[in-house]
Amino acid sequence: MPRDSERRAVLVSRFSALGDVAMTLPSVYDACLANPDVEFYFLTRHHPAQVFINRPTNLTMATVNLDNYKGVAGMWRLARALRSRYGITDFVDLHDVTRTKLLRLFMRLAGVRVHYIDKGRRAKAELTRRHEKVLVQLKPMTERYRDVFYRAGIALANDFTTLWGDGRGDPADFASVTPPKRDGERWLAVAPFAKHKGKIYPIELLERVIEHFDRLGGVKIFIFGFGDAEDQIIARLARRYPSVVNMAAARLGIAAELSLLSHCDVMLSMDSANMHLASLVGLRTVSVWGATHPYTGFLGWGQRTRDVVQLDMTCRPCSVFGDKPCMRGDYHCLAGITPKMIIDRIENI
Repeated sequence: MPRDSERRAVLVSRFSALGDVAMTLPSVYDACLANPDVEFYFLTRHHPAQVFINRPTNLTMATVNLDNYKGVAGMWRLARALRSRYGITDFVDLHDVTRTKLLRLFMRLAGVRVHYIDKGRRAKAELTRRHEKVLVQLKPMTERYRDVFYRAGIALANDFTTLWGDGRGDPADFASVTPPKRDGERWLAVAPFAKHKGKIYPIELLERVIEHFDRLGGVKIFIFGFGDAEDQIIARLARRYPSVVNMAAARLGIAAELSLLSHCDVMLSMDSANMHLASLVGLRTVSVWGATHPYTGFLGWGQRTRDVVQLDMTCRPCSVFGDKPCMRGDYHCLAGITPKMIIDRIENI
């Protein structure tokens, strides 16, 4: 444990996808708020670093292009550069993969105190195996992140609510795609895509959900996506349904999209990064789960289990990340969810 008078500079690392990094933010901000005299540095890639808006004054983003630090030698150079630039005294590894294990080794050899996450890999394997599943709720990843700080002797506040505290983002951030919300108008955010097929609700069924809310009137539907293929799908829906706004074509950037989400009334999302972005702005989310399951611990921070839409099937969950092919071949875990199940859950909110 450090002495009270000792300078402390804590490096926190989490690479991987946008959603995984977004899940760390409440814990990181709470650590910063509880320790104003400690310097915190968050190590990640450039793209997910954009989520860290309105950050505490003692938090610095240490973004890196990992293509420049490949292999064992690359991680040694990165560890040396980070220690030289920031004077690191503690390393909190929220990822625990080969790359960060090497960083831990080199940091420890240099006298840096090191702590790392317990991901519960064995329990997740038991939860997702084909036979004799151990179907129990595992510790949420957000709690696992907090545990690492506690083991490092770093106190955590419980003050984080949203990226804007009790407020919301500036409507000027997204004025290029929509004017401010009118009295009585409802905004529905929809994020229908994910990285893997085992997490994507069939678009033809999703369209029936879109059609229902389009016909209601007084509802504006913002559909989020990224890339040309997703843009084409959303563009087709926007041509067919007047209430749809194509957010893939808008290309606002993460900060402006977060601002828009803070003004929405509800989000419909897959088990994807958008659920975690919604969590950061306090947006209640109806989430659709197929090959994956909330029991793995990846439900969005602050989200409610009663807002989860899923089917009880003996083969579920078959994957932690949704990247395995369907053993049945029909993805019934998703195709068997009716549009009415989703509509009812949204309307309940």
